[in-house]
Amino acid sequence: MSKLNQSFVKSVVAPGRYADGRGLFLRVGAGGGKSWILRYQVDKRRHDLGLGAYPAVSLKSARLAADTLRLGLSQGIDPLAQREAERREARQAGPVTFRVEAERYIATHRPSWKNPRHAQLWSHSLRDHVYPLLGDVPVEAVDTDLVLQVLAPIWRQIPETAFRLRNRIELVLDAAKARQLRSGENPARWRGHLDKLLPRQNRSQAPFAAMPAEQLGAFVRRLDSLDSTAARACELLIHTACRSSEVCEARWSEFDLASRVWTLDATRMKGGKAHRVPLTDAALQVLEQQRGQHPSHVFPNARRSGALPGNALRRVMASLQASAYVPHGFRSTFRTWAAESTDFPRDVCEMALAHSLGDKVEAAYHRGDLLEKRRQLMQAWSTFIEDGARLPFSPEDLAD
Repeated sequence: MSKLNQSFVKSVVAPGRYADGRGLFLRVGAGGGKSWILRYQVDKRRHDLGLGAYPAVSLKSARLAADTLRLGLSQGIDPLAQREAERREARQAGPVTFRVEAERYIATHRPSWKNPRHAQLWSHSLRDHVYPLLGDVPVEAVDTDLVLQVLAPIWRQIPETAFRLRNRIELVLDAAKARQLRSGENPARWRGHLDKLLPRQNRSQAPFAAMPAEQLGAFVRRLDSLDSTAARACELLIHTACRSSEVCEARWSEFDLASRVWTLDATRMKGGKAHRVPLTDAALQVLEQQRGQHPSHVFPNARRSGALPGNALRRVMASLQASAYVPHGFRSTFRTWAAESTDFPRDVCEMALAHSLGDKVEAAYHRGDLLEKRRQLMQAWSTFIEDGARLPFSPEDLAD
């Protein structure tokens, strides 16, 4: 029976060793540092095996690691001997790069991450911003200057992404140190280190730039003139008021065209809850145009090897002189239109955006998803867009 819980692990500061059960311990040092230890016996000799530092290795991850090692022990595999053999092989193969260690970290922690998309977000952010500079650098050679070269150019430009990347680099380097692939202080540490070397971020939450509803019809008419997968994806995004990732990663298996419903699994949703989207005539027309493009992806990428990347929507908007706005802003356009131009109830409008009801008591009693009422709302939205697309316009209407 496990004894520790997340609250205790996070708050305990008294030095000592705290048992979780079945040989797993949390060790708290005199300086407050915390690490995980697995105690086991081989040939009647006791061994203590380090599993990494907390919070880089969470309680759940430590338990999963301990379970895996205990399974190996039952098969006669000594984890310390196996680890040493892996180190010898690594030394013979050459230094471990940051990219290799980062991918190992993602693979190790993927089972404990609640949202499966978390691993994808890690991989994509490291690929786009970190690997070009650090990917091929030996993990032991990553220093403060290299970390700053990654973070400084994006620190003020995309602050939220930059701060998350700093944390991810720190976790990867902590894991490398736990595996004895590097030594010394972590160059991505924030408090007492990078907080002295990087400027203060302005992380205020500015609203997404949203296209005014009166410009939407003209934009959709120009969008319809483009023969591209990204243009079709942008059309579906507008008619459904869904998020970019939900549209770009859509699969044919999610659609019931006969019932005119698109069902997104909980793992695909930001809130971790399954969501049904009613499909209007306009949305169905978009899907019809995509038939035969790919056996599984509704909007495949240029190489037909996977889903359309999210930045493709920004590019198609820029090509239509609408770069002042962002794809996510169409959700705000829809919500403002619904509030100002219709009489649909607030909860219907919020559920159309897959938002949770703010009142927890109300949400506890409200178990339905109001699909048919939302179908009426989305049809009114599509009709509004199509009516606007029939009006005469000039290119200046969409100028930046």
